[in-house]
Amino acid sequence: MNPTDLPTRAEVVVVGAGHNSLVAAAYLARAGLEVLVLEAGPTVGGNTRTEELTLPGFAHDSCSSAHVLIQNNPLVRDDELGLVAEQGLRYLRTDPAVVMPLPDGDVLTMRPDLDATCDELARFSEGDARAFRTMVDTWRGGLAAAHGRWSSDLPQPRDAVTGAYLQLRERSAWDVVHETYEHPVVRSFVLWLAMATIQDPRRPGTGFLPSSLAVGRLEFGWTTPVGGSQALPDALVRVVTAHGGRVVCDAAVASVRCDADGVRAVVTADGRVVEVGRAVVDGGHLATLAGRLEGVEPPADLVRARDAWRPGLSVLAVHAALRSDLAFGSAGTPSAAAGFGTTTGMARHMRAHAAGELEADDPWLLVVNQTVVDPGRAPGGATFKILTVAPSVLADGREWATVKDAYGRRLVELVAARCAGLDPDDVLALRTESPLDVAAHNPQNLGGSCHGGEFELDGRVVAGWPRYDTGLPGLYLTGATTHPGGSVSGRPGRNAARAVLRGLGLDPATVMGPG
Repeated sequence: MNPTDLPTRAEVVVVGAGHNSLVAAAYLARAGLEVLVLEAGPTVGGNTRTEELTLPGFAHDSCSSAHVLIQNNPLVRDDELGLVAEQGLRYLRTDPAVVMPLPDGDVLTMRPDLDATCDELARFSEGDARAFRTMVDTWRGGLAAAHGRWSSDLPQPRDAVTGAYLQLRERSAWDVVHETYEHPVVRSFVLWLAMATIQDPRRPGTGFLPSSLAVGRLEFGWTTPVGGSQALPDALVRVVTAHGGRVVCDAAVASVRCDADGVRAVVTADGRVVEVGRAVVDGGHLATLAGRLEGVEPPADLVRARDAWRPGLSVLAVHAALRSDLAFGSAGTPSAAAGFGTTTGMARHMRAHAAGELEADDPWLLVVNQTVVDPGRAPGGATFKILTVAPSVLADGREWATVKDAYGRRLVELVAARCAGLDPDDVLALRTESPLDVAAHNPQNLGGSCHGGEFELDGRVVAGWPRYDTGLPGLYLTGATTHPGGSVSGRPGRNAARAVLRGLGLDPATVMGPG
C-alpha cells in the first residue's frame, strides 16, 4: 500500500501528528485499538519538529527545544510506552541547567543540583539562597505531587497540602517572586525561569510556575533529546506502527461527519473519506474544531471553547547557523541554554506586547545553543536560537516583513554583548521568524502562539481547555489547547488517551499507571 493511501475505515482516527496526538495514538494502539493518524503536513511532529532552517546539515528545533516537563510524565518517567527501552529515545540532562549572563561579565549559573545552585545564589544574597531552598523543599514536600495530579487531570484529596497548592495557583508569579526574593539578580532569574511556558507572569494563575519550573531545571537540567526535538515524535510513530497503527502525512482533515449518535467519518481536504468505528481524537486547534463539524450543530462546549480562546503571548524566533558554540560572560561559560531579562525589563516587555510594541532594550529572551551537548546536530558548526515574545500586529502600522530582520539582528546584538561566538563573522546564516511566520510554519500556531494560547473562563484565564470529551459521542480532544496547555509535557496526549479508553469501556491500567 502506498504510504499516502488511506483505508476506508478505522476504529480510531487521530487528527494531527504533533507530539500530544501521537502520544494519545500510541497509548490507544498499545491498548489494542486500530489507530489511524492523519497529519496535514508532509512530516510529523508539529511543534516538536527538527528542520534545516538555515543551512544544509544544521538541524534546528523549529519550536520546542527543552523536553523538561515530559520527564515527570509517567510516559517517560516510567517508560510506559517503551520509548526509551524499545525505541531508543535518548535524553541528555545538561550541566549547567541554564545560565544568566550579567552586564558586568559575571554569570549566574544554575546547576542540576540544589546545593550548588544555592551556593551560586548566595553570591548575590544569602537570604535569597535560603528562600530558594525553602521554595524547593516546600515544592518537593507535597506540592509537586499535587501538581502531578492536577497535570494528569486526576482528583485531588481535600487536605492541607492540596489546599496550599491550589492557593499558590491562584497567585501571580510576579507577586510570588517579589515577595520571596530581595536581590534584583535573583528576582530576575527566578522570574525568567517562570516565563518558560510563555505566560504573562503578572497574571493570576501563574503563581506555581516559579517553584515548578525551578525544580524542573534542578532535577533535569535543560533536558535535550539527542538528535533534536524530532526524536520524540519519530519514536512515537514507531510505537504506533509497531502495534498495527498507521500514520499518514499530507492528509489534512477538512471535516468530521457526525449525526445525532456521534462521529461517523472524517473527510480530508482532497475529498477522501474514512469511516470511524469508535472514536475521533482531534489534536487540532479548539478555535477551529467547531467549524469543522459536519451534520450536527457543534456542542455548546466547543462553541464556548472557540469563543473563549485568545492567543496570549505570541512568539518570535531567531535561528542561526554559527561557526562554533557560544561562551557566556568573561569566564567563557558554555551552556545549552541562557536567560536574558530583568524584572523591570520583563514587565516593560509585557506592557509593550499588549500595546503592539517591541521591547528592544531589556526583553525576556531564551537563548538556546544545544550543540554544546549534542554536537551531531551541526557537525563542524553550531545551532543557535533566540525565543522571545512579540505582538502579532504592530501598533504603528508597520508590516512584520519589513521589521523582523532588523529586530532579529538587534536581539542578536543584545546576546552578543554578553558572550563570545556571535561576532558577525561567526554567523553563517540568520533567519528571523515573526509571529506571522510562526503561525505560517504550523497552522496550529494561531496568532503566532506556539503554546496553545489561553482561555478566559468565568473571569479567570487557563492555559488549556479543561476537558477531553466534547458532549458529542465519540469525539475527544487533545493537543496544546487542552489541559494543562502547551509545552512538551505529553500530558494532554496521555490524559486524552485515558479519557478515550474509559469512554470506550476499556481499562486504562492495561497501558498506563495511575499517575
